[in-house]
Amino acid sequence: MFNKILVVCIGNICRSPTAEFLLKRELPHKDVASAGLYAMQGHDMNDQARTIAEANGVPCPEHTARQFTSELAKQYDLILVMEKRHRDDIAKRFPEALAKTMLLGHWDGGKDIPDPYKKSDEVFKQIFKMLETSALSWSKKLV
Repeated sequence: MFNKILVVCIGNICRSPTAEFLLKRELPHKDVASAGLYAMQGHDMNDQARTIAEANGVPCPEHTARQFTSELAKQYDLILVMEKRHRDDIAKRFPEALAKTMLLGHWDGGKDIPDPYKKSDEVFKQIFKMLETSALSWSKKLV
């Protein structure tokens, strides 16, 4: 049912690529990608995010940040966002995508996953754990 999954955050360099690679590890038979609502287009994954993910056994190949668009949304069955305000943003800017947009933290109490950008390694580690917990919860539902 949900074979094509798009993970969305703001810049598409920290949270969404980390969650993308976590889901790819857990669901290798699914088509998983990521994008940003206000993407830092063309940038690679944030170094702190990559280092922490890889230290936790998540391979993070080269990544190129890309912009979330209506056309991109149409290609995916499920769109997972980090924060309630991201879903609200999609509702305003891309209402046609709202019905298939859910929080990554949906199965973990519906909590937001804050942005670690420009924060300490400790914050990145905390956010990684949140991303990992949520990705594992989704992977159990999406098998």
